[in-house]
Amino acid sequence: MAEFFTTPLGIAIIIFAQCLAMLGFVMIALLFLVYGDRKIWAAVQMRRGPNVVGTFGILQSVADALKYVVKEVVVPAGADKTVFMLAPLTSFVLAVIAWAVIPLNDGWAISNINVAVLFVFAVSSLEVYGVIMGGWASNSKYPFLGSLRSAAQMISYEVSIGLIIIGIIISTGSLNFGDIVRAQDGSYGFFSWYWLPHFPMVFLFFISALAETNRPPFDLPEAESELVAGYQVEYSATPFLLFMAGEYIAIFLMCALTSLLFFGGWLSPIPGLPDGVLWMLGKMFFFFFIFAMVKAITPRYRYDQLMRIGWKVFLPLSLFWVVFVSFAAKFDWFWGGFARWTVGG
Repeated sequence: MAEFFTTPLGIAIIIFAQCLAMLGFVMIALLFLVYGDRKIWAAVQMRRGPNVVGTFGILQSVADALKYVVKEVVVPAGADKTVFMLAPLTSFVLAVIAWAVIPLNDGWAISNINVAVLFVFAVSSLEVYGVIMGGWASNSKYPFLGSLRSAAQMISYEVSIGLIIIGIIISTGSLNFGDIVRAQDGSYGFFSWYWLPHFPMVFLFFISALAETNRPPFDLPEAESELVAGYQVEYSATPFLLFMAGEYIAIFLMCALTSLLFFGGWLSPIPGLPDGVLWMLGKMFFFFFIFAMVKAITPRYRYDQLMRIGWKVFLPLSLFWVVFVSFAAKFDWFWGGFARWTVGG
């Protein structure tokens, strides 16, 4: 039996099982993320939130998903039906594909490739096409305006995210997430992680992640008060559910990237305690909690403010940081905190 799994068919079955396991983890996590999101908003606003379906309302997300699935799919008469249906599917599939290279523990990745960072950045860059397709195919001015906003917003903040990640790559000497985490494995535990040498970029990365995922206060592509509901105003039932699922999965991906790049991934914050997947999951859910709190307590930015911050503040700062880290790594400044070349080879 063991020999079977070394054959091409056996390897294909193993890869398929790994993909199903990762998809199952992401979809189950998605149910709890939506539930937690709503509960956090309710607590901030001093109300109950979901509390009817299931114990403490924990099955409310399942009930909402079933409601969307059984509803009739309505396609506007003037819409491009093919592109209209492909748009939410594109957003959802691309959001899931990025998880193929995300390790939840040492070696726990479907594909442990050496260019994992580049893969995630490439896939996340393509997600904007789902939004653009949805806005264009709806054949309505409000969705189209929302999709244009989304394109400009995502492109603007992807630049700063890419430059911030380049600083991490320079420090590690590798594009592999496992190497990036192992480079943070030091005798000082929490203080050995990259959040300390790259401290200013932690905040820029988090804010850019909010803008990249259309999360408040940067949810301009779907601003209800301005664009009715933005690029998804004409969507209902399962296509709308796919858009929302893709958005939450992308948010959870940003939480995973923050954990891997700056906060040690699966590493324990206290020397002596065992590392493991629970640390990684705990960090991811903690950062999602911060995402939810930001939505609950911050007002929406104007569009000109959003673009001004991206191009006039974040871009110069992240570009300066790349130059600074390059010199710090080359000349071994700050006791080698910016140069951990032994991991990357």
